[in-house]
Amino acid sequence: MRTTLICTLLSLALTAPALADDALIARPDVQQYLNDVAASENMPRDKLDALFAQVQLKPNILAILDRPSTSRPWYQFRGNFVNPARIKAGTKFWQANAATLAAVSARYGVPAEVIVAIIGAETNYGSNTGSFRVIDALSTVAFDYPRRADFFRKELTQFLLLAREENEDPLSFKGSYAGAMGWPQFMPSSFRQYAVDWSGDHHRDIWNNADDAIASVANYLAAHGWEKNGPTMDVVNVDSDQVDALLADKFNLHYTVAEMMAKGIKPLHEVDPQRKAVLFALDTEPDFTRYYLGYTNFYVITRYNKSTLYASAVLELAEGIKSAYGEAATAPKSTGSWGKPKP
Repeated sequence: MRTTLICTLLSLALTAPALADDALIARPDVQQYLNDVAASENMPRDKLDALFAQVQLKPNILAILDRPSTSRPWYQFRGNFVNPARIKAGTKFWQANAATLAAVSARYGVPAEVIVAIIGAETNYGSNTGSFRVIDALSTVAFDYPRRADFFRKELTQFLLLAREENEDPLSFKGSYAGAMGWPQFMPSSFRQYAVDWSGDHHRDIWNNADDAIASVANYLAAHGWEKNGPTMDVVNVDSDQVDALLADKFNLHYTVAEMMAKGIKPLHEVDPQRKAVLFALDTEPDFTRYYLGYTNFYVITRYNKSTLYASAVLELAEGIKSAYGEAATAPKSTGSWGKPKP
């Protein structure tokens, strides 16, 4: 991904007649979008035409988006992320990147295990970052999926800008079916705001550079309000007729712990009563629901992925990785000898 955007667009302009997707380029909505981007972002219109001649809309992405949503309970969801294989892989990832994780954690105040767990939850430590060309994925939803068109057209524009900023070939970026990119699975707007060039090579390479990916995750969490050494979540007893209303507000930090307690939500451990919290529930087994308060750091993880199941899984995975990493660090090292010979 080292070809410059200008050179790439020029080369595409030369080959466009043979490769053009006339159906896409001729569409009035695409024409209007390209006019708008050319005017607002100072991008040559003919070069945009040449680029979008190479775009391939992917109907299989629309099929994925149209699948009925399924909400699994926690006791079924948990094992996809919190399991021995992912904990072991996370421990190895930490060991391989210990110096960077220590430095990044010190800079941003985010624990190493949380950074590792998010990368593990998102892409299994970079092993599954997606196989779609990002421009194809974003264009498919932007132009052929009306319910999300506005959001994805904005992300498509953000993607064109990041390709220009990174001086990269826009056709070379790979990501998920939704256009999420790299080990942290950033959307283009998040990449432009939070991706970090930790390695200092003048590229924010979250696809191949572990240093950049680690720092980018930490920067995202810190920018959304991560509190250094702050609590994350706590089990509570519930004696309230306002549970449903509080659960419906689980993605907003509207109440303090004191206000929650006044509503019948009682933490099992001592916590600052002025700390902000949300109430959420996990079905820990069939026919049994447990209630929790999520504090600011829990809320911040739901800014990364708007799901209390996801945030709970990240935090439990983080604890598992932290424990395994600590055990590996204190385990006795083999001397490599066969021992003393028998007398």
